[in-house]
Amino acid sequence: MIETLQHGRVQEIRLARPPVNALDSDLLVALVDALRAARNAGAIVLSGQPGMFSAGLDVPRLLGYSRQQMSQFWAHFFGAQQALASCPVPVAVALTGHSPAGGAVLALQCDHRVMADGKYKIGLNEVQVGLFPGPTIYAAFKRLVGTRNADRLMTGGIMLSPAEALGAGLVDRVVPEGEVIAAALEWAQHMASLPPRALALTRRMARADLVALTANLGDADYEAMNEAWYSEETQATMRRLVERLRKSQ
Repeated sequence: MIETLQHGRVQEIRLARPPVNALDSDLLVALVDALRAARNAGAIVLSGQPGMFSAGLDVPRLLGYSRQQMSQFWAHFFGAQQALASCPVPVAVALTGHSPAGGAVLALQCDHRVMADGKYKIGLNEVQVGLFPGPTIYAAFKRLVGTRNADRLMTGGIMLSPAEALGAGLVDRVVPEGEVIAAALEWAQHMASLPPRALALTRRMARADLVALTANLGDADYEAMNEAWYSEETQATMRRLVERLRKSQ
């Protein structure tokens, strides 16, 4: 589910769970393991497959989880966010295609976001599919796009084109589709060339607020996410979504 590629001092971690890199506990655990293994790199690039960075939560599979399994999933989901936010080396994300919901959430935690130009969309569309994103994700989103944009975009579940995402501050650079990973690597290689102690201290200061968002989450927070997940409205909306996806295949 994870591929690793070495580019000099930069480690690329590529999500490789076909067909759409949907997030379940297994993929999230593998991602955290890969991030830990790359802690001694000069920098990291997190990437996806052409046309799709990650489609977000693996809803069909998660609907089959028990309540205990869902609590564990939330621990893994927020644990992956914490691993990205607190990574001791810079992390660029190469948004190689669509990045809705959980895919966008992972991108929020990185230092630098490069997105493919074209028909692709990114955003936190949880409301449109019956999900409550919660205060931690909202705070990370607001940190990038500002309060007014965060309120408007998250409340409406609005997805953005690459140009719109760049204008809102959700991504840092938009490049042609075939150049996304190269552009992320270029940024990562530059960061890896900087004096490491000064860089580490400055990043720690600049990202302390982001790291703090997920630093002290625990069972009560995961149970609160479960309460929202198992609400009648959310379950009904999720099952309708799965049925539409099944019919479209």
